[in-house]
Amino acid sequence: MSDGYRIETDSLGEVRVPTDALYGAQTQRAVENFPISGQRFGRGFIQALGLLKKAAALTNEELGHLDADIAGPVVEAAGEVADGKWDQEFVLDIYQTGSGTSTNMNVNEVVAHRANQLGDGDGSVHPNDHVNFGQSSNDVIPSAIHIAARVAIERELIPALTHLRDALAEKAVAFDHVLKSGRTHLMDATPVRLGQQFGGYAHQITKGIERVSRASEELAELALGGTAVGTGINTHPEFAARTIGRVSEELDLDFREAENHFEAQAAKDAAVYAAGALNTVAASFFKIADDVRWLASGPTSGISEILIPAVQPGSSIMPGKVNPVMSEAMMMVAARVMGNHTTVTIAGQRGNFELNVMMPVLAQALLESITLLANVARTFADRCVSGIEANEPRARELLEKNPSIATALNTYIGYDEASRIAKAAAQEGRSVRDVVEERGLLKPEEVDEALDVRAMTEPGLPGS
Repeated sequence: MSDGYRIETDSLGEVRVPTDALYGAQTQRAVENFPISGQRFGRGFIQALGLLKKAAALTNEELGHLDADIAGPVVEAAGEVADGKWDQEFVLDIYQTGSGTSTNMNVNEVVAHRANQLGDGDGSVHPNDHVNFGQSSNDVIPSAIHIAARVAIERELIPALTHLRDALAEKAVAFDHVLKSGRTHLMDATPVRLGQQFGGYAHQITKGIERVSRASEELAELALGGTAVGTGINTHPEFAARTIGRVSEELDLDFREAENHFEAQAAKDAAVYAAGALNTVAASFFKIADDVRWLASGPTSGISEILIPAVQPGSSIMPGKVNPVMSEAMMMVAARVMGNHTTVTIAGQRGNFELNVMMPVLAQALLESITLLANVARTFADRCVSGIEANEPRARELLEKNPSIATALNTYIGYDEASRIAKAAAQEGRSVRDVVEERGLLKPEEVDEALDVRAMTEPGLPGS
């Protein structure tokens, strides 16, 4: 040991490893092989790996495959990994061996080295023979992906989506009395209530919650027990079920052994399905954020039917400018998640024969999407939606000039005559009511009946 390094060996020979590192030779080789992005796996994925190694050691001790003097320190060390004590030891780039073998060995080496520190210090705990007993990278890594993603969906994303949905639903109630112009193709359309618009946004999020919940349930299946190719070679028939049961108990979240280990290891369809649900949520976010941006545009030359909170100055040169920055942040998150969906989709196709070989980047993209959506949902709810106010005078002004109100005249004077009324109102900058009254096409009581704007925001025929 010299110059801050120690010498370790693996099947390829000697490797110089930093003296204080808990990892060993195989991790160090991967550090040298993959200096690509600087991106590393996050807390959720490392936690999942630590929990798997802890549960596996307990099961292997129970099944008689590990002695107590080995299992005890392994369980303690893996628990420390799960708790985040050694995150700095997970040094590998996301862009590495496609099975994630490098990262599986990273955790095996860290747990083994730490277990030896906790035990007799004689180096008797081996990363492969003990920490990885009954396992393969090929079933551990997909299991960790599912665990980390399901935990993040259940603990982060669904609560955040619920928070956003509730904030939008509150505005739907508060704005239910505000009558305004509807718009289709960005052009004036028949009236709606501002509350109806926000109710639509809230229901988009409700549907998103349902979709990601279904995806989370698919992620409950774990590949553990298939070992190298799905056959379960070198593991006890009861190892997977017992280990997964321990993980479920630890997390208070249900997981189960895969129904078919060949599907679970060769394909990543559950992850692709989950990414699709996240992509749909991202599309909802983009629509909602963009609508808010348009509705708040102005204040003098835009729509300006709502007022958004001024959370920061909007320009370094234009005094007093306020921009829809929360909408813009949400739209950028949506764009990133859509890109991640493409990454997961492509990675999911690379299940060549018995193993997918793009799992690390799939894991990173999937977990990043969950985190981004959860964080922006809460931020947008708290920093934007909760402070939105209706600009009722502006909504009324635009509605009164909306020529599409003439649609309600169809059943009184016919489509063609109503079209002429609408065109005249638009060309002359007058209300539809003024033009109808001027031309004497309807009796006064019929005008009131036909142009009851509130009634236009509900199903039915005028006067019914």
